[in-house]
Amino acid sequence: MSILPSSSRWPLYLAVAGLVVVISSVVYTNYLARELAENEKKFVELYRTSVERISDIDALLLSDPDSTYGGGDDLTIETEIMASMENVPRILANKQGGVDHWSGFGSRDLMVVDNETIKVVEDSLYIQSVLEEWIEEGRVPVKVYDQYQYFGESQLLQQLRYFPYIQGFLITSFIFLGFLGINQTRKAEQNRVWVGLAKETAHQLGTPISAILGWVEHLKMMYAHDEDIMEVSKELAYDVDRLSMVANRFSKIGATPELEPANIYAELNKCRDYMQKRAPRKVSFDFPDADAGNAQVAVNPLLLDWVFENLLRNALDAMDGKGKLTGRIREEEKKVFIDITDTGKGIAPKNIRRVFNPGFTTKKRGWGLGLSLVKRIVQEYHKGKIAVSRSEVGKGTTFTIMLPRAI
Repeated sequence: MSILPSSSRWPLYLAVAGLVVVISSVVYTNYLARELAENEKKFVELYRTSVERISDIDALLLSDPDSTYGGGDDLTIETEIMASMENVPRILANKQGGVDHWSGFGSRDLMVVDNETIKVVEDSLYIQSVLEEWIEEGRVPVKVYDQYQYFGESQLLQQLRYFPYIQGFLITSFIFLGFLGINQTRKAEQNRVWVGLAKETAHQLGTPISAILGWVEHLKMMYAHDEDIMEVSKELAYDVDRLSMVANRFSKIGATPELEPANIYAELNKCRDYMQKRAPRKVSFDFPDADAGNAQVAVNPLLLDWVFENLLRNALDAMDGKGKLTGRIREEEKKVFIDITDTGKGIAPKNIRRVFNPGFTTKKRGWGLGLSLVKRIVQEYHKGKIAVSRSEVGKGTTFTIMLPRAI
């Protein structure tokens, strides 16, 4: 089983570093919000003191109009403080707990305008609910004559309380999108490597294949009278043709394959015929005949044959030389399903989702590329799907391929 190389763990380190940045940012912004809240409380206290002092002076003047205290420059500081706190929400309530006036609520501030009676009533109900909430929280009001003035938090402070979460969301989104971008770039680079490797493999196979073809023809000419050698030469020629087809497959990786309508029954049976001759004698094959149906599917025969061959070869490996290999085709109006079932070792549940990952294998000498290429051929080149539809350890596995019908 393959192990993730340490060089591929850097995205995890990036994610951890991003998480640390997010948490640090949220904690620090919360700290700033608390500091601002404390400063605002101090300003509110100054405002409350200013209101109380003005109320006391007004009360003194009402009781003693000839008093020489108060008025004029004596209230300059208080007036400035009150003017600077216009954005702090305030509610003036009566003794019965009803709202008489409010300000600092933005668009909900009391405005008596023609044809807006409904809006004023709705805003009044909202402000009344806010007042009741403040009273339940135990906020201490300032007495202004026969009324009570309550203070809330400024809109800026309220927004700042949500800012850490917005900031965290934005930073997390940025890291996530960056990770996706880097991951896609890395996959594109890997694809270029695989394409180059595949084309180089096809090129390298060309020379020995041509040489073997020459030796096969030499055998046919030298031993034309020997039936056994002619039979061997025939099979050698068939296998060399198969090698040529494999080289042709590799040369097509990375290029857009040409699709043509083909009978899926015939394509599956062709691969079954080739693999059955090379399978152990104790393995039985149960596949539909080539003329059992005529489901037309747009395929590239070379690449689709590669898919079937990989699945059948894996199934034979899983059965250790004995068992039953079954192929079934199910037709729907717009789709065709191909089921390939073996009676082999099965796949552990924890590995079912990983079998198509590049590099994953349970074989001691496997590279873990076969099923990854199969998935790419089915999904990217033929617009289909492939999945493990059933698997039970010790009883076998079923791979299901879905391909769209040819229009």
